[in-house]
Amino acid sequence: MKEKKYISTTELADILGISRVAVYKKIKKGEIEAIRIGKNYAIPFSSITGNNLTSKEKDIIIKAVKKTVNEYGEVLKLLQNE
Repeated sequence: MKEKKYISTTELADILGISRVAVYKKIKKGEIEAIRIGKNYAIPFSSITGNNLTSKEKDIIIKAVKKTVNEYGEVLKLLQNE
């Protein structure tokens, strides 16, 4: 199966749990990388998968995950079994 290179604004809105309008606003502000195709936008999949994160951003995410696991590890294990 061929890997998707782009997603739509609707798909990204669903992933982020926000409205399409919010996605458009983030694109206009430059917070989300997108390519304009006619009246629509295509968002490179790599821009939302973390392939373009800086090492500082990756470190912040790693620390946040470790903190979450330390604080909520037992709860996460219980949720995994449901």
